[in-house]
Amino acid sequence: MPKTAIIPKSSLTNSDLAELLARESETAQMPAQKALRRASRRALFWSEEAADLLKQGRELTELTAVGPYLKKLIERWIEDPPAIPERPAIRHGFLTLTEARAILSSKTSWLRGIKGDLQMHTNWSDGEGTIEEMANAAVARKYEYIAITDHAKGLKIAGGIDEKQVCRQAVEIETTNEKLRADGHEFSVLHSIELNLNPRGEGDMDERCLGELDLVLGCFHSSLRIKEDQTERYLAALRNPSIQILGHPRGRIYNYRLGLTADWSRVFECAAQLDKAVEIDGYPDRQDLNVNLLRLAKEAGCRISLGTDSHGPTQLGFMEYSAAAALMAGIPRSRILNFMSTEEVTSWAESVRSGRKVNALFTSARRASKNSLRPTCCE
Repeated sequence: MPKTAIIPKSSLTNSDLAELLARESETAQMPAQKALRRASRRALFWSEEAADLLKQGRELTELTAVGPYLKKLIERWIEDPPAIPERPAIRHGFLTLTEARAILSSKTSWLRGIKGDLQMHTNWSDGEGTIEEMANAAVARKYEYIAITDHAKGLKIAGGIDEKQVCRQAVEIETTNEKLRADGHEFSVLHSIELNLNPRGEGDMDERCLGELDLVLGCFHSSLRIKEDQTERYLAALRNPSIQILGHPRGRIYNYRLGLTADWSRVFECAAQLDKAVEIDGYPDRQDLNVNLLRLAKEAGCRISLGTDSHGPTQLGFMEYSAAAALMAGIPRSRILNFMSTEEVTSWAESVRSGRKVNALFTSARRASKNSLRPTCCE
């Protein structure tokens, strides 16, 4: 017999369910605790609202991470909705996939206008796909380019690559580009890297090697639970002449790590002065920067980079989260790298690079000046 549809008294959203699942996990015992935490995270990925499934007489077990136990729990919540508590900071400001798609539906040209993805990983470090597989997935999305940003050598836990491996990777990227062109695709794989930055903003690779890349994404991966203000760390990273994009700036992860705090207005003003970009990492449990901080970035006028942080070809779809956050924050297309052509992106990166000596002299001069009434925000 077909399942009888459940008509909820009032619809709980997937976002509400994610919070309820997380709250439930806080008092549960193992292994239920682990299942609840996993389902809370996976609720960000669900492509349909759970309440809609029940209205259609479908099983909640169609949703990832929902088994018989959680099915009964979620059904009970939907049938008799509890009060939704205020989300703590560690779970605040994360879009679900259904929310992202609703935002994007208000301007259908927005997602279609994106020309590329500027953060992803391959089997050279901790990704699952080859360079060619990632490129083919991007071609299928009608992109013009992607940036391969495998981890640098300092992040050994993620299989970071050294300078010699970067050189060998360059050969594979060129081979992939030649094959794509031979197949009639006007598409480019850009050679980049996710440079591991220490708390002083210093990278872990030879600058001569970095200078050969199309782009450099700089990211913090250590000392990410410090509660004190980290403004100086960010300013140091932006002053690093080797990087053009500051990736997943806060270092937050849904229900796991709050991330760093800073005087974000100063950070974004510094990025704007140096014409560098800050990233919206669209991996669902990162979503970093979030919408509130993006509104500050918009006020400062700095550039924005969209990256999915994909670790496999299917994850390029995470662009919906990045794109929705940018749209929701009101970031103009003109300030988003991903609306640029391949030539425009690489020209911008070279422009930022060529300004490194000017920027260094400017910063040094400002530091040396004793008569300055107001220091530059990059100091």
